[in-house]
Amino acid sequence: MGRSLLRLRRQGRRLGIAMLFVVAGAGLWEFQERQYQDAYTWMGVPTWDGFHPTTFHRVLRNDGYLVGWSDVRVNPLWVSYQLEAVPDDTRIGPRPNFQADWRTLWPISTDSYSGSGYDRGHMAPNYAIAAVHGRRAQLDTFLMSNMSPQRPNLNRQLWQRLEQSVMDHFAPRFDRLQVITGPIFPEHFMDNVFNRVGFVEVPEAFYKIIVAPHEDAPLALAFIMPQDVRGNEPLADYLVTIDEIEARTGLNFFPDLSPELEAVLEGELRTQGWALEDVSKRPGRFQ
Repeated sequence: MGRSLLRLRRQGRRLGIAMLFVVAGAGLWEFQERQYQDAYTWMGVPTWDGFHPTTFHRVLRNDGYLVGWSDVRVNPLWVSYQLEAVPDDTRIGPRPNFQADWRTLWPISTDSYSGSGYDRGHMAPNYAIAAVHGRRAQLDTFLMSNMSPQRPNLNRQLWQRLEQSVMDHFAPRFDRLQVITGPIFPEHFMDNVFNRVGFVEVPEAFYKIIVAPHEDAPLALAFIMPQDVRGNEPLADYLVTIDEIEARTGLNFFPDLSPELEAVLEGELRTQGWALEDVSKRPGRFQ
C-alpha cells in the first residue's frame, strides 16, 4: 500500500511537471503570436461578421504578413501587412520562384494557373514586402497561398498602379501604413462554385484597404477593383468605404476600434490628406 502511494505521488509530480511545460509552452506560443499580430495588423486581426463556411478561415503566419486562408474558396480571404517609407534607391533581391504551400488543404501547384487566362495575382506584394521586411519575407510572398486569379489587365496595370502608389506616394506621406487586401466573390456561393482555376475559386473583384494609423485621427482609403478593367482607369474611380467592403466580403476589419471611431473611419469616404489626385491617373510601370 505504501509503495503504491509513493508511485502515485511520483506519477503525480511527473504529470504536474509535464503540465507546467505545456502551459509555459502555450503561453510562449500565444506571446509570439501576439507579437506577430501586432507587427502585421492594427486594431485586431480581421474576422467574420457571422460564422459561415464561406467566411470561415485559418490564419497563416508568414514573414512580413498574415493570411486569412479559406479552404472553401481556396483563396486568401484577406492578407494583412504593414509598410513604411524606404529610400528611393532601395534594391531588393532577384524575383523568387513560386512555391506550393503545404498548409493549404487542397493542392495548389505553381503551374495551377497555366492556360487559364488568369495571372497568379499577389495579395501581399513582392516589392513592398521585400523592401520593408527583407528577403525571407519576399520569398514568402511567392507562396501559392498568397495568390488569387487576376485578369492580366487588372494584375499588370490597374492593381500594379495601386500597389506602386502605396509604396511610392502614400508610404512617404506617413510614418506607417496598415494594408489589408483580398478577393471579393459573388453574393451567392452556388453562382460561382464551379468558376475555378483548378481548385481555386475565381473572384469577381479585389479590395485594398490602406490606413494611416494615427492614434487620434487615423485616415483610411479603400478600393474595390473588378476583374474586367481596361487598366488605364483613374484609381479614384474605384474608391469605396470600408463598410462596403465588409458588406461584400462578410468580414469584420479592425474589430478593436471604438464604435465612434469605426463609424467615421469605416463609414465615411474621405480622401483628405492622401493627395490621391497626384497619382490617380499616373501611368503604371507596364503601360
